[in-house]
Amino acid sequence: MNKRQLAGFFVALMTHSRTDRGMRLTEFRTRCIPAGEIHEMVTTDQSDAVLGDKIDRVGYLGFAEIASGGVMEVGDPVRIAGTQIGRVLGFDDTHYPNHYNILIATDRLLTSQDIDVDVESPITFG
Repeated sequence: MNKRQLAGFFVALMTHSRTDRGMRLTEFRTRCIPAGEIHEMVTTDQSDAVLGDKIDRVGYLGFAEIASGGVMEVGDPVRIAGTQIGRVLGFDDTHYPNHYNILIATDRLLTSQDIDVDVESPITFG
């Protein structure tokens, strides 16, 4: 898909991980994310998961406000301050419409303490 890059900034950081979370990837490969929305950024090492799968192993990065909205798609590269940390694995809508949990496939569980991220650090998708 030819599309504009989504971009935002972290507004809150999280530092914990879990191995029993029970998130579920929605059946959707894309989500429209309007500018101004805030969503939770969650890493997982369950990178072989497919839409509909349960995700238990998660690391929490925090919440990011989308400054430049657009279409987010499974497989989009995710960069924090210009460094790619993984790819969009999918979406969990447990807390929607408050926010999506955006699941990011990474080599290992990451929290905000594991990478160079601060409040106001930029994050991009695509």
